[in-house]
Amino acid sequence: MIRRLFTSESVSNGHPDKVSDQVADAILEAVLQRDKEARVACEVLLKAGTVVIAGEITSVASVDLESIVRSTINEIGYDNAFDQFNGHNCSIITHIHKQSTDIASGVDHASDIWDEIGAGDQGMVFGYACNDTDDFMPAPIHYAHKIMKQHLYVRKNSKYGIQYLRPDAKCQITFNYVDGKATTIDTIVLSSQHSIGVDNKELRQWLISYVVEPVIPDHLITRDTRFIINPSGQFITGGPEADCGLTGRKIIVDTYGGVARHGGGAFSGKDPTKVDRSAAYMARYIAKNIVASGMAEKCEIQISYAISRAEPVSLYIDCAGTHQVSEESLLKMVRNNYNLHPHSIIRELDLLNAPYKKLASFGHFGRNELNLTWEQVKELV
Repeated sequence: MIRRLFTSESVSNGHPDKVSDQVADAILEAVLQRDKEARVACEVLLKAGTVVIAGEITSVASVDLESIVRSTINEIGYDNAFDQFNGHNCSIITHIHKQSTDIASGVDHASDIWDEIGAGDQGMVFGYACNDTDDFMPAPIHYAHKIMKQHLYVRKNSKYGIQYLRPDAKCQITFNYVDGKATTIDTIVLSSQHSIGVDNKELRQWLISYVVEPVIPDHLITRDTRFIINPSGQFITGGPEADCGLTGRKIIVDTYGGVARHGGGAFSGKDPTKVDRSAAYMARYIAKNIVASGMAEKCEIQISYAISRAEPVSLYIDCAGTHQVSEESLLKMVRNNYNLHPHSIIRELDLLNAPYKKLASFGHFGRNELNLTWEQVKELV
């Protein structure tokens, strides 16, 4: 019997890095709604009372960047005009240019044939699925996201009569694994920003009772499970007032919590011609269908691309010894069932109409509530 501990982290939608991701994806979504052929690579930096928007946007559409930035920040909960960082009076600096013509020529006009239009950049991506949970996500990140979603729910829901929770929060969940199977939770770490004057003991009990317990099944908690709540004491100053926020700095939160490998490319602010994003969604789609079909208990897939080339440079599958058919057969099946050319991925997964702003917090995978195309299960032949 082999016992191991594994930990994954999630953060709230008010975490400064996640605020940056949501602003970037709100801009992306607004541009794509008006221009499906737009090219967007938008980066966001937040600190104190300043928002910096930088990158490349090539589009015939005109969008009100300032309005998008302010409304997104206010919706998250940084809407108090007396705070140093808020959507009402933050200063907004923009450095936006058009996409490089060298890159554009390889993406937009590589061929008259849709499927031959090339990748927007070189890159490698990983997709993963396992049977830890009903949504085929690893248990640690699955339940960490559930806690953060519940934190948002109770913070926004007036029926709880608690007004002192603030937007910035994060959690970690450490699972006991026995012979590769997630069994019980060893430790839950949860830190939440709060208003001045809140008793730490009261906050601890309230967070356990209303944020943790409603979303963690009883059978996962034992008498040895540790609850570490706001371990540094008070957490009053948070968000971009306390820490700089930057797009793409929570790539493990966005994916599989560290259980699977990562190609290094972030998602938010990028239109789907960037394979960092679109191919990662396809890789998840494939891995999930392999596990959902019963062909393996775990599946990790890597796809790699060269800039302006449509055909992947490589395709790799690793089922960690859990496959019921050979990995060579799985590779053949993938090639028979999926077109991995970037624009075919965009078309099959309808990535010009994806809910990017909602994806920018609580992960891009296992989000069954969003009815995502890459989370659907189809029969493989």
